[in-house]
Amino acid sequence: MIILEAISNGVEKPTRIMYAANMSWAPVQRILSRMVEQGLILESIKTENRQSRKRYQITGKGEKILEYFNGAKELLSIGEIFAKD
Repeated sequence: MIILEAISNGVEKPTRIMYAANMSWAPVQRILSRMVEQGLILESIKTENRQSRKRYQITGKGEKILEYFNGAKELLSIGEIFAKD
């Protein structure tokens, strides 16, 4: 979910996403590819100075998934508070 969070926060370049997720290049590439296949993110190619560069942005489906997992994370932290009593 770190990758979706990074993209949702405006990180769109693959290497910046890699740094935000604190992961190595090969796994990030596989995850990005899979997320594009599942419709969680969109991949676009922008041409800058005759070089093509990939950019990513989150889709509505990706936003819903991110909201779902953030909600689950919030519930888990509430459960931890009650478990300490």
